[in-house]
Amino acid sequence: QVRMVESGGGLVQAGGSLRLSCAASGRDFSSYPMGWFRQAPGKEREFVASIDWTGESAYYTDSVRGRFTISRDNAKNTVWLQMNSLKPEDTAVYYCNGVLGYSRPESDDYWGQGTQVTVSS
Repeated sequence: QVRMVESGGGLVQAGGSLRLSCAASGRDFSSYPMGWFRQAPGKEREFVASIDWTGESAYYTDSVRGRFTISRDNAKNTVWLQMNSLKPEDTAVYYCNGVLGYSRPESDDYWGQGTQVTVSS
């Protein structure tokens, strides 16, 4: 059974930083793209960033490009999201998942509990 465990969220002031972690288990994700998604209150879940299986290519939604950095360690089946210069509009629950076509979640069955990020102004 695939399981994603996200951690690292919290409350931070605007301009601050957080580093999210996603530990994947139940399948070897080392050969698959991985990504981060987020869901703000009252909004649909949206794509944030993805990384190919080599870790050499990354893709970002426009609103976070230049502020967020995605990375991975295949030996640990772990993906990170370094978030800098945080803005109140980044407030959301953040999730990780496998990725299809750069920005689509691989499976609804892979959603974990997510980690809450709250950015105060």
